[in-house]
Amino acid sequence: MKWYEFWKEERKKWHLSMGIPESKYRFHDHEKLAHYANAAADIEFDFPMGFKELEGIHSRTDFDLNAHQEFSGKKLQYFDPELNESYVPYVVETSIGLDRTFLAVLSHAYTEEKLEDGSERVVMKLPPVLAPVKAAVLPLMKKDGLPEKAREIMDVLKYDYMCQYEEKDAIGRRYRRQDAIGTPYCITVDHQTLEDNTVTIRDRDNMKQERIPINQISSIIDKKIKGN
Repeated sequence: MKWYEFWKEERKKWHLSMGIPESKYRFHDHEKLAHYANAAADIEFDFPMGFKELEGIHSRTDFDLNAHQEFSGKKLQYFDPELNESYVPYVVETSIGLDRTFLAVLSHAYTEEKLEDGSERVVMKLPPVLAPVKAAVLPLMKKDGLPEKAREIMDVLKYDYMCQYEEKDAIGRRYRRQDAIGTPYCITVDHQTLEDNTVTIRDRDNMKQERIPINQISSIIDKKIKGN
């Protein structure tokens, strides 16, 4: 039972590591158990349709290895030198649903926001570590050497992160497109970039921008992703 409780907590930590708040999860202990089990629980997620199972955790006692032992004719016992005896080990099984976890992440990330100016935006607030595209590199305009400078930055970042380069439409529309696919950070190249080698980095969730040196872009993104 000690290890059953250990795996319940270990699996819960794994789910929380994705950046979704603990309030979205709960344990559901089984009252009716399979004949071979002495404990079982589900990790449930609060989907838009209510709490549903994500993962099952079962203490299956020695049923599995005893069955293998019986039908194979091979002993599957462990000798414990501390107890000075042999026994068939118990099995604790965890089984997670991939499709359900994918839906949990997407349903939690999907957000419709009304902004201060009265406009609305759809944003996928995916945990940065899970976001498919980590950063977008955006020249403010398609002239004055800004695209060329942006391409230089893109050519450096693309070896470390999945990035997108975009120069079509106004910068605001490009921000919205990146918000909608869950890109955590937008790097904007403007005329000041050509003067002092700095860019603005925009945070998807709060839309705040800060000015940073070009040579710090990669380390800042890395720190933000790992920090989350």
